[in-house]
Amino acid sequence: MKKEINVLDYADKIMNGLKGGALLTAAAGGKANTMSISWGMMGIEWNKVLFTTFVRLSRYTLEFLEKNGEFTVSIPVEGSPRKLISECGTTSGRDVDKAAKFGFTYVDGETVKVPAIKEFPMVLECKVVYKQLQDENAISTDDLEKNYPKDASGKRDIHWAFTGEITKAYILE
Repeated sequence: MKKEINVLDYADKIMNGLKGGALLTAAAGGKANTMSISWGMMGIEWNKVLFTTFVRLSRYTLEFLEKNGEFTVSIPVEGSPRKLISECGTTSGRDVDKAAKFGFTYVDGETVKVPAIKEFPMVLECKVVYKQLQDENAISTDDLEKNYPKDASGKRDIHWAFTGEITKAYILE
């Protein structure tokens, strides 16, 4: 059962949950992939309530976002198995089915063709309305060096910012 919530009434719980880590899921072509996130923003623009998430160029999830343009954010509540954050953050979906390996359950979305995670029951369903590759030249030198060190070839694994309209928010019960 899904208890619909007003996302603005839950903004503090959403952002505090995100700070400790949440799960971003994207899907396309009959497959889904879930990754850990702890960077994100909520706000209002174009008279829409939005959530912005950041996905590195190297992440498998990026392929799904590019194909489908939809995502869910599943946020833990008290009692959620927090180990899923580290498991989904250190294992690539290119190599394994994370749901099968780590024992979490996908639940169909209502307004998006992307599942949520039952074990992280506070859910935002989002449709991408804007995306932008971060500009290395617009990031402060300190943040650039700290968060985007150069690899052996001299490249940085920067992020795409995906802003999604929150089309539905609920708590799985």
